Amino acid sequence: MTSTRPHLFTSESVTEGHPDKIADQISDGILDAIMAGDPSGRVACEALVTTGSAIIAGEITTRTWVDMRKIVRETIRQIGYTEPSLGFDYRTCGVLICVDEQSPDIAMGVTETSAHEQGAGDQGIMFGYACRETPELMPMPIMLAHRLTARLAECRKRKVVPWLWPDGKSQVTIEYGGDYTPKRVEAVVIAAHHKENVEREELRQGILKHVIQKVIPKELLDDRTKIYINETGRFVIGGPFADTGLTGRKIIVDTYGGVGSHGGGCFSGKDPSKVDRSGSYMARYIAKNLVAAELAERVEVQIGYAIGVARPVSVLVETYGTSTIEEERLERIVKEVFDMRPKAIIDHLNLLRPIYKKTASYGHFGREDPDFTWERTDMVDALKDKAHA
Repeated sequence: MTSTRPHLFTSESVTEGHPDKIADQISDGILDAIMAGDPSGRVACEALVTTGSAIIAGEITTRTWVDMRKIVRETIRQIGYTEPSLGFDYRTCGVLICVDEQSPDIAMGVTETSAHEQGAGDQGIMFGYACRETPELMPMPIMLAHRLTARLAECRKRKVVPWLWPDGKSQVTIEYGGDYTPKRVEAVVIAAHHKENVEREELRQGILKHVIQKVIPKELLDDRTKIYINETGRFVIGGPFADTGLTGRKIIVDTYGGVGSHGGGCFSGKDPSKVDRSGSYMARYIAKNLVAAELAERVEVQIGYAIGVARPVSVLVETYGTSTIEEERLERIVKEVFDMRPKAIIDHLNLLRPIYKKTASYGHFGREDPDFTWERTDMVDALKDKAHA
């Protein structure tokens, strides 16, 4: 394994009530409704939320009908914006729908016919990453950050901490040793949206006891770990009342917390003909199976596509010097074992299903859910057979 100097690395997460994540969940809620009625639908759905308003825009071509306004309001209700005092609530917010059909020029390239194989929905570069830092084969900072924000939401919904509101953020800094192994937690940052009538010390102690100490393993904490909780002293005004939310603005939260590379395209609101989504899921699937097969300790996979073309224009496997066989050979094995054409990805990962809304908060990767098919490690034997042939 390639040595590196000891260093700190930080990742952040946000709760499902963060404005950008509200927008992501609305977009994926609409996608799910269309997938349920018309799996061949083409969806590129964007949402914007701000004080008292939600705006839906994009390009959608489908044979089914969905009540978008109802989906918007129900999503906002489920997240927890149920009181007018929050400045944004599901009953009173205005909902504006501005949706057109997919461009026929794009449709020509992504619709499979007898004479034309389904091509990529756009040009672009997609990345997947896996490593041995956690049982989920994910970087530790982002996994702990997600668990903190998910725990904030759980404490709010179960009224373990009754004064929490839906918005919130977390941040975790891990100290790594020279062998790129996590050693300890250097810092934990929490910003928790809260009701007016809570004292700061009560807030700090409640989050420390019910959130941080429930999530961060004791062996990673020591007397040098820094804990920062609502350091401005107040977070009463939050959600879309305080900050406009947009679909696709939390792409690093959605992926690996800043570890590795990112192609730039977001996932939410896009059906799987868009390789921004399906190609990224496939890249994670490949990387995770390579690490699970013990062919490398850390892996980043890049896949490049051209719009309307089925086969990738490039595939790169980077192991940072941790591969147990030659990287060039590993790359050849990946190309032999995995079919990276869009239709093949959709079929292999079973992506034409209404599974997307739950991906829109707490990360698309490292999740223990059978619907997250890109998290399976069912190609390990095939990879090992090729590697040891």
